[in-house]
Amino acid sequence: MKRKFAIFLIMMLSFFVAFQPGAGLAKASQTQGKNDNYSQVAYGQDGMVASATPLASKIGADVLRSGGNAVDAAVAVQFALNVTEPMMSGIGGGGFMMVYDARTKKTSIIDSRERAPAGAKPDMFLGADEKPIPFEKRVTQGTAVGVPGTLAGLQKALDKWGTKPMSLLINPAIGLAQHGFPVDSVLARSIEESKDKLSMSDAKKVFLPHGKALKEGDKLVQKDLARTFRLIRKDGPDVLYSGEAGRALARAVQERGGTIKQADLKNYHVTVDQPVWGDYKGYRVASMPPPSSGGVFLLQMLKVLDSYHLSQYDVKSWQKYHLLAEAMHLSYADRAAYAGDPEFVKVPVKGLLHPEYIKERQALMGLDHMNKTVKAGNPWKYENDTPNYKVVNQNDNKKTGQTTHFTVADRWGNVVSYTTTIEQVFGTGIMVPGYGFMLNNELTDFDAVPGGANEVQPDKRPLSSMTPTIIFKNDKPYLTVGSPGGPTIITSVLQTILHSLEYDMELKAAVEEPRIYTNNVNNYQYEKGIPADIISALKNKGHAFGQPGDEIGNVQSIFIDSKEGYFKGVADSSRNGAAIGVTLNNRK
Repeated sequence: MKRKFAIFLIMMLSFFVAFQPGAGLAKASQTQGKNDNYSQVAYGQDGMVASATPLASKIGADVLRSGGNAVDAAVAVQFALNVTEPMMSGIGGGGFMMVYDARTKKTSIIDSRERAPAGAKPDMFLGADEKPIPFEKRVTQGTAVGVPGTLAGLQKALDKWGTKPMSLLINPAIGLAQHGFPVDSVLARSIEESKDKLSMSDAKKVFLPHGKALKEGDKLVQKDLARTFRLIRKDGPDVLYSGEAGRALARAVQERGGTIKQADLKNYHVTVDQPVWGDYKGYRVASMPPPSSGGVFLLQMLKVLDSYHLSQYDVKSWQKYHLLAEAMHLSYADRAAYAGDPEFVKVPVKGLLHPEYIKERQALMGLDHMNKTVKAGNPWKYENDTPNYKVVNQNDNKKTGQTTHFTVADRWGNVVSYTTTIEQVFGTGIMVPGYGFMLNNELTDFDAVPGGANEVQPDKRPLSSMTPTIIFKNDKPYLTVGSPGGPTIITSVLQTILHSLEYDMELKAAVEEPRIYTNNVNNYQYEKGIPADIISALKNKGHAFGQPGDEIGNVQSIFIDSKEGYFKGVADSSRNGAAIGVTLNNRK
């Protein structure tokens, strides 16, 4: 009785906090949509979904209520996000789904990262002058499109863990696409900022009707996408990988100078991988292995920072941000040198996380100075191997990509942490004519200058930063974390973990605490909310922090209290997301 009363109080407190004026609007109140029936914080005893749109979260929660498990719900959420967040992810892209299977107590990853087609060449992003083609140009070309993997990944996940068929789970998304929904502020802003790109393909008919960008509150109807989803409902992923949608995709890519053929689609394959594991403050951390750089360098930064006991400094202190920046510089230098697709290159994961190598990197940083000559280290001396590539400097003007992350937990203990993408906002801007889905620009994640670990090669997966993560306490899932944001993903996940585990902050506060990002001494970003005197102190140390910029990342997270038997879900206020909990009336 005491336990039930305690949970009741927790849920009432959740309702009270979520609906206070200004609650959850610390970072981006200007982006909030008309989601009055949903909250960015929720509790549930039988399940939880947190995603970047309320409609997708509701669809996932409905699957859980109807008896589906976390993987079933995740599949339904991804299809829904293809409709409600068409600029961020969909069947024209790829991603990484981390799954904890409560029955086997194993954690696995469905890797549906896009792959380069057979016609891809190492120098295909160089111009006649042997210099990288300007990013804004190459990002809209057919050569930027990778062979998409999302649909194959969803089917693989259902084959392994699902209890409901794709033909059922896709139905809510079909209804959303066919009948439409009101455009929210984030989608409206994305359409407005992408008008030039969208106007070059069939996307203009959908997002720029009569030559004008859809605005917040307008209805977005996607009948071609609904038709494609109905084909998938009938024939499954074959529609894309060996059927009519695939033929249309290949034509669209080739018309823009790309090389994807039907054979590339037929040959596409997902992999089922194991996480990279690490320890932090007594917790076990499961995160993404290569070809994502996310998990390795998340763990490296956690290890480098562990001995500094950051919580001895205020959460908004110059000491905290200085040490974060120094650790980021070291890890991103290693990332640029050594990260790539392990099917093609040797990635020194053991060396990068070796205790002695961590000590070497720690010795290069301290509170009394800023390291202004950051270089990659030599993790190979802690490996029984040697590299099969050289380190190539990339003087490139890549722009930070965007994507989406969502997370699901169910009543049986299964957990999903899933980051999924088409890379830039609206990907290449190419919509497959007659089929209504956007194509990724994922191959621009390869290095433009060949020769390094991340050079373009046929069937190779480009380097990623996606970092879906599950943290374990006493061998049970305790916290899920993930975010969009290109290379900023890793640092968004890092800081959320630090705020939660090191600073012992309440989860919503941990997500909303202002974040920084810097991958080298010439590139700094930070969110509003960091005091001016702290920024001034960091500048005095030599850090080139300028003015605050856009929000960094969009974290979705679930806290799992196994002892008390409830879930707490949190959606980041930088988009119009929602957490929706499930508590069944007939539970015993």
